[in-house]
Amino acid sequence: MVTERGLEVLRVIVQDYVASREPVGSKSIVDRYRFGVSAATIRNDMAALEEDGLIAAPHTSSGRVPTDKGYRMFVDHLADIRPMTPGQRQAIQTFLGAGDDLDDVLTRTVRLLSQLTNQVALVQVPVPLRSLVRHLELVRLSPTRLLVVLITDAGNVDQRTVELSHETGQRVDETALADLRARINTALAGRALTEAAPLLNELAASAPPERAAVVDRVAQVVAAQVDERRQDRLVMAGAANLARTEKDFPGSILPVLEAIEEQVVLLRLFSEMELDARGVSVSIGRENPAEGLTETSILTGGYRSPAGELARIGVLGPTRMDYSGNMAAVRAVARYLTKLLGE
Repeated sequence: MVTERGLEVLRVIVQDYVASREPVGSKSIVDRYRFGVSAATIRNDMAALEEDGLIAAPHTSSGRVPTDKGYRMFVDHLADIRPMTPGQRQAIQTFLGAGDDLDDVLTRTVRLLSQLTNQVALVQVPVPLRSLVRHLELVRLSPTRLLVVLITDAGNVDQRTVELSHETGQRVDETALADLRARINTALAGRALTEAAPLLNELAASAPPERAAVVDRVAQVVAAQVDERRQDRLVMAGAANLARTEKDFPGSILPVLEAIEEQVVLLRLFSEMELDARGVSVSIGRENPAEGLTETSILTGGYRSPAGELARIGVLGPTRMDYSGNMAAVRAVARYLTKLLGE
């Protein structure tokens, strides 16, 4: 059973080690903090913490460093989520608010989060199964080529080119294309994204042959877009931050770099991490079963897309990280992202 003072000693060991990367000794604790007891008493507290597996000595006669178990107790019982400063909140609002569409906003999100935390930042792209079609634009690029621009209510903008046969392209001039565009949007606007391709196929069946060929090609493109967006994927930034903390990874950071390239593994970890009452979840060290991630910590929060899908946002870095500051950053960015996408 860890005493109240023992918990406070663990707190300062975590805080000092995270700040300095140097093992923390009893004399340093007595000199820096007002515990009101002798160094011998602090040594006894540290011995009890070591016996409980919360701290360890990396070298003989050295100070102590937190273990994975110690970080876990710190995160669960001792870490306070520090409020973001007004300047940080304004930076989040200004930087993310300048995004043009969902993809741009998510790219900005991971760039900002990696800068705020100095960690690898990750955001899960929401699977838009409930997204609605806002508009489908057709732009004539040449007699045999069209640009198809699909816009959803979630802010996704996806554009692809469609190749037409020479005969079909000549028959679909600007006037015919404008009429076809109007008919397509009448059929699709406000309908579920997953219904778009079947609705286009129905429209093609009742259209004149030259227009049916165009609608059929557009339907194929839209179906491909939907299939791609059904797949979970991550947007990532800040991998260079791992190099700045390379000393925190014994041996090499290469296994970590290889692991973060496996998006399926990270997405599975995201899905298994349940958010706590503070709106965050932390997986520390050997709690991460994936090869290459046992010396890292992953910290996530949740945000919602305009269509209501719940997706994850988080950071990944060494176990020696600023948990309090990182939890504050992830939670603040997640909350603003939900607010921004809901407007």
